[in-house]
Amino acid sequence: MEKFAVKVTAWAEKWFPDSYIFAILAVVVVVLGALVSGIGFGSVATSFGEGFWSLIPFTMQMAIVVISGYVVASSPPAAKLIHALAKIPKTERGAVAYIAFFTILASLFNWAFSLVFGGLYLKALARRRDLRVDYRAGAAAAYLGLGATWALGLSSSAAQLQANVSSIPASLLPITGVIPFSETIFLWQSLVMLLVLTVVSVAIAYFSAPTKARAVTAQDLKIEVGSGIDEKLAKPTKPSEWLEYSPLLTVALVALGGYWLAQEFYSKNMILAISNLNTYNLLFLMLGMLLTWRPKRFLKSISDAVPGISGILIQFPIYGSIAFILTKAVDANGITLSHLISEFFVSIASAHTFSAIMGIYSAILGFFIPSGGGKWIIEAPYLMQAANELKVHLGWTVMVYNAAEALPNLINP
Repeated sequence: MEKFAVKVTAWAEKWFPDSYIFAILAVVVVVLGALVSGIGFGSVATSFGEGFWSLIPFTMQMAIVVISGYVVASSPPAAKLIHALAKIPKTERGAVAYIAFFTILASLFNWAFSLVFGGLYLKALARRRDLRVDYRAGAAAAYLGLGATWALGLSSSAAQLQANVSSIPASLLPITGVIPFSETIFLWQSLVMLLVLTVVSVAIAYFSAPTKARAVTAQDLKIEVGSGIDEKLAKPTKPSEWLEYSPLLTVALVALGGYWLAQEFYSKNMILAISNLNTYNLLFLMLGMLLTWRPKRFLKSISDAVPGISGILIQFPIYGSIAFILTKAVDANGITLSHLISEFFVSIASAHTFSAIMGIYSAILGFFIPSGGGKWIIEAPYLMQAANELKVHLGWTVMVYNAAEALPNLINP
C-alpha cells in the first residue's frame, strides 16, 4: 500500500498541472461542446463576457471563508487547545486516528480551519518524544477533513451557494430556487452519510498507519516542527502603534458585531440564520478578531492567509463564464448546452440510479476541476435540471455531489 501511494503521488505530480490550467481547459472544452452542438461563436463569446463577473459576491464570500478559518485556527487560544489535545493519544496509531477525527470534526465548521488545525495538531504530536508518529500517515490524516467530509459541513460551497439567493447565479436560480440547509446538510440522510464517512475515515487512518517500528517521524524526514511556543508580539515603540497593539478597538467591534449576531440567531431559526453566508462569515470573522485579541496579530494572520485565496479570486470568474456558456448561449432553436447535457443524464438514469451516476460523474470530474464551489457552478445547471425532470430531491442531489466532490481531493488537492 505504501509503494502504491508513492506511485500515485509521483503520477499526480507529473501529470496534474495547477488548477488554474484546468479551469482554462474547462472553458475550451465547454466552448468546443457548444460549437459542436450548433451554438454560434457570437452567442458563446457574449455569454463568456456576461458571465465573467457574475460571481463577484460569491467569490468574496468564499475568500472570507478561507481567511476567517485560517485566523481562528492560528490564534493563541487555538494553539492552547491543540497543545491540550496533543496529550490525549497513547499510541502511534491512535495519534493518527485522533488527527483524522479532530480534522474531520473541524471541517464541519470551516474547511480552512480544518486544514490549518490539522497541520498544527500533527506538528504538536510530532514534538512528543514518547511517540514515534509516522509523519506521512499523520499528514494524510490531517487532510481527511478536506478529503472526506468538509463539503457535508457548514462551509460547503455548494450548500452555501444554494441557500443564499444573492449568491446563486442568475442562470441557475430558475432551475433550483433557494435550497435551505434544512434540505441539504441537515437532512437525516446527510447526517447518516456523514457518520459513516467519519467512522470509515478514522478506521482507515488507524489501521493504515505504520507501527512504531516502521514509523518515519518528522525528525527522520528532517522536517522542522517548531517549538509550539506562541510567538509574542513586540511592544509598541511609537504612538502610531498603540492602537494596533491595544485590544480596545477589537472589543468594541466584536461587541457591535456580537450584538447583531445575537439578534440574528434569536429572531430566526438557528439553521436558517447560519445558512446565510454573510452571517456565517461575520460570525467567524468576529471570532477570529476576538481570539487574536490585538489588531496587530489579527492583521498578521490575515496577511498570512491571503495567499490561500489566489485560486478563488482568479478562477471563480472563469467558472462564472462557463456557467453562462452552458445556460445562456443558445442554438437556432433556443436550446442550450446545459439542456442537452441534462437530457443525456435523463436518458441514462432513473430516479433510483441518478444519485449514484451523478456521484461517480462528479468524483471523476473532480480530478480535473479541484474546486468544490467552482465545479458546482459548472455542474449544477444540467445536473439539477436532470434532477427536476427525474423528480429527485434537489437537496439530496446537492449532498451527493458534496460527498463525491470531496473524494478526489485526496489525489488532486
